[in-house]
Amino acid sequence: MTAPVFVVGSLRPEDLPAGEYVLDGPEGRHAVSVKRLRAGEDVVLTDGRGRWAEGSVKAAEGKDRLVVTVADGVREEPAEQPRITVVQALPKGDRGELAVETMTEVGVDAIVPWAASRCITQWKGERGQKALGKWRATAREAGKQSRRVRFPDVADAATSKQVASLLADADFAAVLHESGEAPLSAAELPATGDIVLVVGPEGGVSPEELALFAEAGALPYRLGRSVLRTSTAGTAATAVLLARTGRWS
Repeated sequence: MTAPVFVVGSLRPEDLPAGEYVLDGPEGRHAVSVKRLRAGEDVVLTDGRGRWAEGSVKAAEGKDRLVVTVADGVREEPAEQPRITVVQALPKGDRGELAVETMTEVGVDAIVPWAASRCITQWKGERGQKALGKWRATAREAGKQSRRVRFPDVADAATSKQVASLLADADFAAVLHESGEAPLSAAELPATGDIVLVVGPEGGVSPEELALFAEAGALPYRLGRSVLRTSTAGTAATAVLLARTGRWS
């Protein structure tokens, strides 16, 4: 088992006076009172944006304070290439959080919530902000659990026109759809740059949206013979791309 990951607000050399870091607040409480870490155990500190440091527990104090000794300083993990973004239509209930969790675990780099025309769920006002907050919190926790040090960005909810603009700027863009004649596993992919995938809602991507996205350069591709749910399609497609691009080599 690799060392547990804890998220800190800032991680720079100047944040480590005398080679130590004091982990407190909610993360410190989790480390001391939930994980029950003790002196000598290994931990990883990260800002979730690529900076990280390996350390060992020097002392656990009270219920929410962990003193960590960092021997080798702060490191930085470069962003992987190509960058993979999944445009995820808003699913029903908590299936959106499931999608975010599993996509984070496999290694997606960015997630864009999409208010598709056929989405049953719509994010509006305070309720929408709360739902977005849940997606971002899920990405953070899944990043920790999967031992990532660079967590996926979860953008604000996008309209179809905004998604089309994102697709037009991509180096490779695709819509996961059963009408696709070509399999995603055979698509010609760039070695660097941006890959953007669109995952539709339970009711499917509308003909108008398919036409809009095709105009932006995103054609339909299929994964296999079966039709996956919106909450699992993005994870399966990301896994295909990670294997195809060599990021999983």
